[in-house]
Formats: sequence, structure tokens, C-alpha cells
Amino acid sequence: MKKILVVLTTLCCCLAGSVAASAQPSQTAGKNVSQARLTPTVLAVRAVAPAVVSITTSKVVARRDNAFGGLLQDEFFRRFLGPGFEFPGGPARPRTEQSLGSGVIIDGAKGLVLTNNHVIAGAESITAVLQDGRSLEAELLGSDADFDVAVLKLRGASNLPQATMGESRGLLIGEPAIAIGNPYGYGHTVTTGVISAVGRSLRAEDGAAYADLIQTDAAINPGNSGGPLVDIEGRVIGINMAIRAGAEGIGFAIPVEKARRVVAELMDTGKVSPVWLGLFGQGVDERVARYFGLDEQKGLLVTEVAPGGPAQAAGIVPGDVVLSVSGAAVEDVDHFQGLLRTVTAGEEVSLEVLHDGGKRRVGVRAAPFAREAALELAAARWGITAREDGRKEGLVLTRVPQASPAGKIGLAPGDRLLGVGGQRVDGMDDLARAVMRHSMHRSLILVVERGGRAYYARITL
Repeated sequence: MKKILVVLTTLCCCLAGSVAASAQPSQTAGKNVSQARLTPTVLAVRAVAPAVVSITTSKVVARRDNAFGGLLQDEFFRRFLGPGFEFPGGPARPRTEQSLGSGVIIDGAKGLVLTNNHVIAGAESITAVLQDGRSLEAELLGSDADFDVAVLKLRGASNLPQATMGESRGLLIGEPAIAIGNPYGYGHTVTTGVISAVGRSLRAEDGAAYADLIQTDAAINPGNSGGPLVDIEGRVIGINMAIRAGAEGIGFAIPVEKARRVVAELMDTGKVSPVWLGLFGQGVDERVARYFGLDEQKGLLVTEVAPGGPAQAAGIVPGDVVLSVSGAAVEDVDHFQGLLRTVTAGEEVSLEVLHDGGKRRVGVRAAPFAREAALELAAARWGITAREDGRKEGLVLTRVPQASPAGKIGLAPGDRLLGVGGQRVDGMDDLARAVMRHSMHRSLILVVERGGRAYYARITL
């Protein structure tokens, strides 16, 4: 799959019925407008557009010329060459990079704006421009990369127009859809189309997975990110999330109900709680596919079900094969876990399961995966118990049973854990996130420090 450009939407509309009901020509911008021209699309746009903002972000990066006349970004290369590496050819030149996106005001009294995480990621300054021309500075209140959602607060703003969210349940295939955004810097651009499908899934080139999406053919381009998708009555039905690179008329949006849950968690705790279904498994290889009579080596073979967990309550048992999640065919373990990263706590996930030779659909309600549970899992599955040490980076191992996967490769109390699965570990929250991401992997690469020297170690379950 080619790289997917992520774009999100949330909209609103509160249109006075008297305008739509009037049988007489209305006065707009000094011109008489006939009733025939006041179509439902025009009325929906009039209601929503004032709450849509064009977003510009800026950040300063250090770059230098390379041998081919291009630019090398120091930060990128130092991830691999180390922080002490110095580039030849003189000092790097600071340069300001800008990016464009869209957003929608969801609370006019508080000046809250919903947009994409990728629109504001790494930004040092954020500016939002309203339809009436006002330009306001914004600060980031919370964001989540997995859902690609961010909430901003406009500084010095009050009594702003705001969007009204509708519902994405019960959408009709073929009903009109309207997108408003800032594509390529053309602020407050309106495009129209229809709801092409619901329950779609996609997987980006970087491995990010998304399920249960709305598909639309309303034109979505770079800069539309964070702008709203609304129905013909001017209600928010989703957040524009992605376009299929190389395709025409294929865009996706996150259902508005999911966007609401993400925003609520961000505003309440500043983060979105990770979830789990209470099961563990492995990918389907050739042997497993042959045994179960599967045409493809895809799916998740359930190897363990947590007692009292959501999966057990739904009747899933070891030996079942999960074939799809919310309509998305499961490719492998990473894909399965990626799909769960876009599920919120309490959300019911529809699984297609191969059970006793027959396929069935079951609903499993996702449960929060608490940090304490994740750390207990690290101890039980990997044999790693650790504590923080504020004086140095990483975590100090405090207990490593010799018979555990970590103990079998020689790790011992006093070793310092610096990384798990390619991600830095600087605190207990980092370790918990690593467990959530890698709990089903059969092997795992760790970065460990002993005696002042760091080395890689692989543990195998």
C-alpha cells in the first residue's frame, strides 16, 4: 500500500430554520439570492464554515548542505549516529518549516479546536485563522498519535462560533457528504460527495492500522487535515482522516462517536487510555493455515485468554482464530494490535472468529489496559521487574527470575534497561507502553546497560 496521508474532521451546523423556510429571496452580500439557489448544501456550509479554522504551524530545524546540494536534517541522523556525532562542512543552518492544516471549533466559549495530531506534531507555534479573518494563537491541550487527534485552545478568544456534532451511526450509503478545509492553503474550501461506504479499514506504509472508518468521495487534499465532514443537514458525522495515495475520490473519516470519546479522554486526563481484549496470540503461518483449512496465512491464532477478561466473557477460547476486527481482515499480530490502538475503552469491537471449524461474529467490549496490569505482564511474560532511577536514564532491573525469558539470556538485577522493541525506556510509563505494544511478540530486542556499556539482547518466549 502506498503511503497514506492522514486527515481528520469534525464539524458543526446550527442553521436557523427560518432561512431555509423562507419563500422569499434573501439578501446576501448585497445581492438578492433566489430560493432555488439556497440548496441544502449551501445552508449547511453557511452554518458550519464560521466554525472552521485554517491552521498554520511553524518549527525551527537545523539543516546543512550535503554533497549533492540537498539538505540533511541533523536530528534525523543523530537518531542513528548518536548525539555526539558532528557533521563535516560547518555548522547547521536553522530553518523555519511551516505546515498547513484545518480544524473545527467544538467549544466557542472556551475556544477549543479539534484537529489532527500530525498537523501540530513538533510545532513551536500554532496559528488559527477564522473565516472572518481573525488570526489567533493556539496552544496544545492534548493529542494522541494513534488516533491522530489533537485539541487546541485559542488564546484570547471568547464567544466564538462552534460546530455541532451529529451521529455517524445509521449513515446511509449514497447520502451527501460535505468537507470544508484548507487544502494547499486555499482556506475554507468546500468539496462535496457522498458516503461511499462504512466500516472500512486501511493500513499505512508505516504500519499504522485503522478500522471502522467512513469512506467518502468528497475531495480531500493536503491541508484538509483536521477539517470537518458533515451531512446535508449540517451535522458532524466524522473526522476526515485519510486519502488513498494514487487513487481518486477515496477518502476516509473517523466516525464522530469515536472522535467524541477521544476528545473526552484528552480533556479529562490528557491522554487516551490503551485498551485490550484479554487475549494473546500468534500469527498464522503455513502450518497453522493448513491445519485450519485457511486459504491465506492471515489472522491471529488465540493461544491464551485472560481469566475474567473481555474475550473470555465473549466466549473466545484458545485455538480460535481471529479473522477480522471491525471489518478489517487481520494480517498478523502487529496489524491486530495496531487496530486495537484505534479503539477506545468501552467500545464494542466486532470480531470474526473461526471457532470449532465454523465462522461466527462476536462482540467484545474493549477494557482499559492499566499501567499496573502492563507491568505485571512484563514480570510474568518477560521476567522483568524494574524501578525508576532519576539520576540516570533508563530503568534499573530489580528482579529477574533465572527461569524467565530475561533470566535465560543472562539479565540480572542491577542491569539498566534502556530500550524495548526499538523505543527508548525512560520511565515506568514507557515500559508499560512497550508491554502494550509488544505483549504478543514471540521475541523482543532489548537495549541493556551493564558496567557502563550498552548492548542489544534478544529474549524469546
